[in-house]
Amino acid sequence: MLQQSEQKISEAFYEKYVTIYRDTDTEPKACILYFHGGGLLYGLRTDLPDGHIKALTEAGYLLIAFDYPLAPAVKLDRILEDVCDSVNYYLEGNIDSIDPSLPYVLWGRSSGAYLCLLAATCGKCKRVPAAVLSYYGYGFLCDGWFDAPAPYYRALPAVDASCLDNIDQTVHANGDLDTHYMIYVHARQTGTWRELIYEGRMKFFYLNYSLRLCDKFPCPLFCAHSINDPDVPYKEFLELCNRYSPKRYIASCAQHDFDREEGTLYTRTVLDATITFLKERI
Repeated sequence: MLQQSEQKISEAFYEKYVTIYRDTDTEPKACILYFHGGGLLYGLRTDLPDGHIKALTEAGYLLIAFDYPLAPAVKLDRILEDVCDSVNYYLEGNIDSIDPSLPYVLWGRSSGAYLCLLAATCGKCKRVPAAVLSYYGYGFLCDGWFDAPAPYYRALPAVDASCLDNIDQTVHANGDLDTHYMIYVHARQTGTWRELIYEGRMKFFYLNYSLRLCDKFPCPLFCAHSINDPDVPYKEFLELCNRYSPKRYIASCAQHDFDREEGTLYTRTVLDATITFLKERI
């Protein structure tokens, strides 16, 4: 039976929660620490479809979904630090009724995958993950797509910069689509995404917040991407694969979050491939 619980992390510098999903009829073999997508500008830790939760918990994995603070109220340095703090929070045994000696896996979708890739390679987590699952993630490995106007978003109705005035200006983690998605659209339409999530010299952006200088990935890696992704270009996925030789899953479609809808062929098969990958490596 699926059990869901929530815990507040009192040590955080903002109002931060974690949601735990488990199948009470299954002995856990590992923990999956999940970080949501949203371009670091929107999104919720509870965005996982029910089918994803059911498939992974029934396969014997505890799912632990963390908040993280959103830009532009905070920038990449504090976001990544908070993600590593979340990993260490688990490793230190601070989550109720969770055994921290279990192997752990980092899983993210889109920008959540980006954060997982950085967390696994930055050396700030107290134990290297047993694996990383990257669903349509990126490492800012290719030029020209993240710091220039994006054709897909340029085709949408123009979003004015005033959208930034309509959100909570304090540090927060809940970025609902209704209030925050337009910020990401504006950022991608105008090529100002990087400026909203990072302050500093480009040299240090590439050094500290991309994978350009990471020659070897520290653990097994699973990467899933759609071949005509309109948001994160396929070439970014190919560069990840060329560098780290991950287990690949490729969806022959033109949707960024191709697993969003439950029950579709791509959703079923990517989850099956993910579970097979985990069984082979943990």
